[in-house]
This record gives sequence, structure tokens and C-alpha cells, in this order.
Amino acid sequence: MFATTVGRTLVAAATALALTGAQQPGTPVVGRGDRLYPAVGDPGYDATAYDIWFGYRGPGRPLDAVTRIRARAVTALDGLQLDFTGARVSSVLVDGRPARFARRGERLLVTPWRHIRAREPMSITITHTSDPHGLPGDGGWIRTPDGLAMGNQPESAHRVFPCNDHPSDKARFTFRITAPNGVTVVANGLPRGAPRVTPGGTTWTYRTAHPMATELAQVSIGRSAVLRHTGPEGLPLRDVVAVADRDRLAATLALTAGQISWMEAQVGRYPFETYGILDVDTTTGYELETQTLSLFERRILLAPERLAAPLMVHELSHQWFGDSVTPATWSDLWLNEGHATWYEWRYRAEKKYGPTLEQQARSAYQRDAAIRRLAGPPARPVPATRGQLSIFRDNVYSGGALALYALRQEIGDAAFRRLERAWVTVHRDGNASTADFIALACRIAGRDLSGFLRAWLYGTTTPPMPGHPRWRQGVPPVKHA
Repeated sequence: MFATTVGRTLVAAATALALTGAQQPGTPVVGRGDRLYPAVGDPGYDATAYDIWFGYRGPGRPLDAVTRIRARAVTALDGLQLDFTGARVSSVLVDGRPARFARRGERLLVTPWRHIRAREPMSITITHTSDPHGLPGDGGWIRTPDGLAMGNQPESAHRVFPCNDHPSDKARFTFRITAPNGVTVVANGLPRGAPRVTPGGTTWTYRTAHPMATELAQVSIGRSAVLRHTGPEGLPLRDVVAVADRDRLAATLALTAGQISWMEAQVGRYPFETYGILDVDTTTGYELETQTLSLFERRILLAPERLAAPLMVHELSHQWFGDSVTPATWSDLWLNEGHATWYEWRYRAEKKYGPTLEQQARSAYQRDAAIRRLAGPPARPVPATRGQLSIFRDNVYSGGALALYALRQEIGDAAFRRLERAWVTVHRDGNASTADFIALACRIAGRDLSGFLRAWLYGTTTPPMPGHPRWRQGVPPVKHA
């Protein structure tokens, strides 16, 4: 177990040192400069890998934890900052030696024992707790009747573990979770060997094969059943459900393999090593595309197929749009939600679960002007004002999908499909921006579309819809929670 290999003598020494010195009080707290979430992230280093151990002792108790981050300095560093809040930090090591640290708001300020040169690799090991209780606000651990899950979007991973909590800094993850015997643990990626069972508990290890943004991390702890299936071309599928839900969710979960095939026909091969659905018996108010294991409220999975299936495709499509190709900034969120809504519309129409594609687009068009006034255009949303989740509004969902519909009307279906496939291929496992999307669209179409797309993505008014001169505004917007 990783917790025992950190070196308990060093931990004790680091704790004593940390209590006696830290970064100077005047050290500025800086973020990565995101327009919507300027305070998160540190641009001075790039995380390359997280190795996280959690010790779960049961409901109502903080988890013991050790987070080891492998990183590379972008600039020369005498200090660095991690996003972290709401739990106790007992020690910090840099390259195996004690470092001074201090807490300031939602930041952990670390002073390494040595100067770190630009482009130099380093490792940071933080021994801490992770507390699912007593954190007001949105995100982080989700408490369920029999355990925990994660809901870290948009920037709440640092409520669970120390990190560089911005989607532009993707890294590979290893999770090691020790839980009481009889409890099932599942995390992003695939298992690394069989769980290790001892009289004191079972340790489960999972590792991602592809880099992941911190907001997409997922750990499920509970008395669950893991249902294993095979998807297209042998893709391993696993669903995590309450034992009592195995039979009543079977028909809904059986849709996943066909939905993956449908998405692959649209944009190409599924981008990760596994996929599945996590069934949580709680009301979060959202479903979440956590990488390789999408979180769903049980009430959604129990809904009639015509309602549940399009939402399943919405989260599945995020594995391409948002997870594999991750936004460079949170202002690029429409690239996630607009695409997921677009494929939700397409799937609903093709499977005859509801209105046609044109009907869905026209309904969105009628609401779009009012939505822009309320929440901003798709690629320049108004900053969150009612909590961090309030950037998830109709302007990035239906407004983003509407911009894609307009682009398809402008360049034709064949060019649009080439663009979509090129987008997820060129930027696979990376980050991309709205400017990148506009540039690729121009290249695929063979003409300058920048003015056309900027009007749809940044304009304060809704442009005319190509091919539909009679479409008009006028229906009040649907408010997003």
C-alpha cells in the first residue's frame, strides 16, 4: 500500500518542519488566469501523473489520503501552489524531502527545500485527509446511502485531493483505495491486478491509460455490483450498480454497446480503454461524464427509455468531446456541452424518441436571443454568480448545439462530418480552444468561416439560420439549474 511506502520517519519530520516555517505571508496567490475561474491552477508547473491513495473507514468519517504528484516545472520555481481545501494536511515532501507549506484560502502554498529549474521534473507528496462532510457549496465527494462517489465539475477536484485543478493540465491517474472488506471500489480506468485482501481491508488499484483532467476523476465506494459486458471490437464495459438494481436496470444498461457503435459511426473509434455507467442513489441535479465511468442518478436510469437513452448518449459523447478533447479554458465549455447536446438531438431524432432534428433546432433558435441576453453567447458565457455550477446554462448546451446546426447548414453534412472526425483525431488526449475549432472548420471547408462562426459563438444577437429564413425568435428561455 502506497501509504506505507512514503516513509513514516520523513512524515514526522516534515510535519514538525511545516509547523515552524512556510512561504512568506506576502507570497502572491496566483491562478492560471481562466476568465471564469481565475483563482484555480498554477501556471508554473504541469502535472504529468497523480498517484492517490484513499483509506475509507466508513460513512461519516474523513478519509486518510496520500496524493503524490509527478510534475515538470514550466518556469524556475522557489515555490508552487496547489488547489486544496477543506481538509487537514499533515506533511508535504518534494522529491522525498520535507517542504514547508501553508494554507491560504483554497490554496496549499509549498516551499521546496531546493530551487527547481525550468523544465526540471519533480515529485510532490502530500499526506492529508479528504473529508466528505462540512464543505458548503457545489462539488467534490457525493455521499450515497452506502458510500461515496465524486462530482468534481467544474473545479471541485481540489475539495477531494490536492491538484492543479484546471482542465488545461491533464495527467495520468492511479487510484489506490483501501476500504472495509465487502465494500466494492471502482475508479477511472482499468484495474491493476486483483484487489488485495487483508484482515484490515481490501485495497483496489485502478490506472488510466490516457491523460485526464482533474474534474473528470471518479471513485465509487459502496456495496455495489460490477456488471461486465463487451462492447464494439472487444471494448470492456463495466457498470457499477446497487445490488438491488441489477435486474431492473439491465435493459437500460444493455443500450450502451449499441450507443457506442452509433457514436463511432459519427466520429470514429471510442477513445478510451473502457466505458460504463455508475448508478448513484442520490439527487445531484446533474449527470456527469467522468472519464470512462459516467455518473447517473438512479432516477434517470429508471426513467422510460425514450427519456433515459438520449441522456446516456449525451454523457457518452462527452468521452470524445470534453474528456479526450478537453477545453483549453472554461469559456470553451460549449465545445463539450454543445457537441453532447448535438449528438443527443441527433440520437433522439434518429431513434424516434422525440422531435426531429429540425424541430429541436428550431425550438432552440426561438429561445436563443433571450438565452444570450441572460447567460451570454456560447463561447463567452457570463461568469458564475450563484455557485460554480451556474456556468452550465442553456447558452452552452442548446446554444452550442445550435451553432453546430448552423455550421452544418452552411457547409453541408459531408464536410461537417469530416470536421467532427478531424476534431477528435487531431486533438485526441489534448486540449483545444474555440479558436482551434474555427481554424479547423475553415481548413476542412476550404474557405474562411471565421466571421460566420464568430457571429454564432461570440455575438450578442442570434444570426439568421442558413436555409431557414422564416425562423424567428420569441419563446422565453428554459432556465437551467
